Amino acid sequence: MPIVTIDGTTYEYEGEQKLLQFCLNQGIELPHFCYHPAMSIPANCRQCLVKVGMPKRDRETGEAELDENGEPVVQFFPDLQASCTIDLQDGMVVKTHRSSEEVENAQTDNLEFLLANHPLDCPICDQAGHCPLQIQAYKYGPEGSRFEFRKVHKPKRVKLGPRVTLDAERCINCTRCTRFTDEVSGSGQLTITNRGVENYPMTAPGEEFDDPYSMNTIDICPVGALTASDFRFKARIWEMSSTPSITATNATGSNCHYWVRDNQVLRITPRQNMEVNEYWLPDEDRLVYNRFNDNRPDGPHIRRNGTRTQSNWQQAYAQVASLLGGTDPERILFLGSAYATVEDNYLLTQLADALGADAPRYIPHIEPGAGDDWLITDDKTPNAEGCERLGLRPVDEELVGSRIASGEYDLLYVLEDDPVGAGLCSAEALDDLDVVLHYYNTTNETLPRATAALPAAMIVETVGTYVNQDGRAQRVRPAKEIQGVNRTLMMEMGTNREDEHGTPFDRWHNDENRINCKPSWEILPAVAQKLGEDMDYAKGPEQIMDEVQSTLAAFEGATYDAMGLKGVQLENVEAGEAV
Repeated sequence: MPIVTIDGTTYEYEGEQKLLQFCLNQGIELPHFCYHPAMSIPANCRQCLVKVGMPKRDRETGEAELDENGEPVVQFFPDLQASCTIDLQDGMVVKTHRSSEEVENAQTDNLEFLLANHPLDCPICDQAGHCPLQIQAYKYGPEGSRFEFRKVHKPKRVKLGPRVTLDAERCINCTRCTRFTDEVSGSGQLTITNRGVENYPMTAPGEEFDDPYSMNTIDICPVGALTASDFRFKARIWEMSSTPSITATNATGSNCHYWVRDNQVLRITPRQNMEVNEYWLPDEDRLVYNRFNDNRPDGPHIRRNGTRTQSNWQQAYAQVASLLGGTDPERILFLGSAYATVEDNYLLTQLADALGADAPRYIPHIEPGAGDDWLITDDKTPNAEGCERLGLRPVDEELVGSRIASGEYDLLYVLEDDPVGAGLCSAEALDDLDVVLHYYNTTNETLPRATAALPAAMIVETVGTYVNQDGRAQRVRPAKEIQGVNRTLMMEMGTNREDEHGTPFDRWHNDENRINCKPSWEILPAVAQKLGEDMDYAKGPEQIMDEVQSTLAAFEGATYDAMGLKGVQLENVEAGEAV
């Protein structure tokens, strides 16, 4: 096995690897800016410099020359090398800034050079606190600058497109953004304009940076040159808590972080998962954050004598149980949801089965041509595959719509969807039947017709499982608190500053933003128990999922522990075998 020695420690390696990436994989910190593992290597920042040598070998025998102590004599290259470009070679000896004063001085000088024209605007920069340039300047940079001249000024607050703003003075010309549009997204919308100290990224004249993946350039920018237009000056990194989860915009199930302050989602950023979305996230997945904050419900409502009024949860459960118990099961239509978790849909199938009703169906949300064969799909739901594996089938929209309109149903039970908004039926068609609705937002077009309206926890407020289009089961965790938070949810909550150092004067926590809603996996057992059915999952969604994966072949192995942060790939079992 070939070996490489780094700062006196010897490591084994396999295959062809770049020195920088190998160091990062071993947990060895090497400062760098322009390198990104998913893109080409320009080696233009020069921050990852190291001293590299090879054992000196006898030209005739090829054997390594030894010193008086029997150790190989190492012949170092005359110049420092950019570690991002160096391929590992057997016997290579590397000195980083930890073991070489020459390397340390070179990195310090390079940082001084990069900062020569950099504006001193860290106090107002959105990137402050998680800016690689700022962090490395503190760790490896000089205490001051020897450059005493007027700094070069470049354009500021330039709207490159609808979602990305440029402050060119901060740019260090790493070219990550231009390489992304050339090599990853393929839009080619960014290039470097001007020469020397005057250059910076820009679009072609008359063009706009509207790449559907444009906001990834914000994530990979190692300084604050590119920022999100809608997030500028909203919050700092230390003011927010982040929660690892997945997106719910389409069937990819991209891994992400939800960033929360004041119990409000302020932004969504990608989370690396090489099996799903690698390092990237479409803009459409990021721009839905307001959906989790705006037009949220204020508790359950029930309709009596033609008037819908607010109620408490026990009254709402009793109302739903009365509706279900007083209706012929053959005239009940249960609609599951490709927006809801596997756990929620499973309990709905259990409830329907207990009543003797037909198995639930779900409403597909397909937008033909919307996908791009990468991270954006035609399917605009996160869990259609999970529904199929549970045995739920998509509704025949024309048939079911006509049955609703003709009065063949007396009760419509909707789990976290919007039949009217989806075009399954008109609002008027629901006038003559009862509707039980689990819903997220007051913009739900079915809500005005609901006999019992039960506000449901959204993906950022619940615990559960989603299965993406490739059959990968992934967990979600709550990023926001809701009123009467279930203990299971609280145990899954990430900590923020208020949790760690809370005082009555902190503004990170806000009771006014705690929505009066419940996860459907809590609502459905409560309704079932009102009907006298034995549906008890005291340990919450983990217990439900354990039952699902142990009884349905299509979910075998999908335990919470197995899914972890990266998910688990399910076997390709026909959905019909899972029923």
